[in-house]
Amino acid sequence: MAGSNLREALVDEIRDLYNAEKQLTKALPKLAKSATSEELREAFESHLEETEGHVSRLERVFELLDEKPRGKHCAGIAGIIEEGSDMMQEDMEDSVMDACLIAAGQKAEHYEITSYGTVIAWAEALELTEIAQVLQETLAEEKAADEKLTALAESGVNEAATAGAEEAEDDEDMEDEDEEEPAATSSSSTSESAVSARSANARGAAAKTTRQRGGRR
Repeated sequence: MAGSNLREALVDEIRDLYNAEKQLTKALPKLAKSATSEELREAFESHLEETEGHVSRLERVFELLDEKPRGKHCAGIAGIIEEGSDMMQEDMEDSVMDACLIAAGQKAEHYEITSYGTVIAWAEALELTEIAQVLQETLAEEKAADEKLTALAESGVNEAATAGAEEAEDDEDMEDEDEEEPAATSSSSTSESAVSARSANARGAAAKTTRQRGGRR
C-alpha cells in the first residue's frame, strides 16, 4: 500500500477495490455458468449486475476525490479468483460443486466486505462524508450477497452435498462386504474339509479295531 498520509492511502485502496470489482465482473459469469442450482445461478447473475454498479460508484468516488479513475492490480482478489477457477476444473458431483462455488463466492465477498469497511472508516476519519455514504451503499450490497449465499448453502445445497458423500460411503461398504464373502466361503470349505478328514480317520480307526478283534478269536 502506497501513501504518505491517510488520504493517499485511501486513494490507493480505492484503486485496489476498483480493480477488484472489474476482475469480479469477469469471474462472476463463470461461477454462474458452473452452478447447477437455479437459485445459485440467479444469485451470481444478480450480484454481477450489482458489481457493475459498484464499479460506477467507485468512479463517482474518484470524481469526489478529484482523482482519475484508475485501478491498481488487486493481488488478493486475483488469488481468490484463481483458486476458484482451479476448483471449477475438478470432477465433482453437482451438489458438491455448488457448495464449493458458494465457498468461492463468499471468499470474494469477505475480502470486499473487509476492504470496504476499511475505506469507509478512513473516509469518515477524513470527514469525507459523501464518499463514506457512497461506499456504504456498496458495503450493504456486499453483505446482502454474502447472506444470500449463506442462506442458499443452509437451505439445501450443503445437505445435498452431504447426502452424496453418504451414498459414496454406502457404496464402499457394499464393496467391502462383497470382498469379504469369498474369504468366508473359503473358511467354510476349510472347516468342511477338516470335518471330512476327521470322519475318515474315525472310520479307519474303527475298521482297524474290528480287524484286531477278529484276529483274537
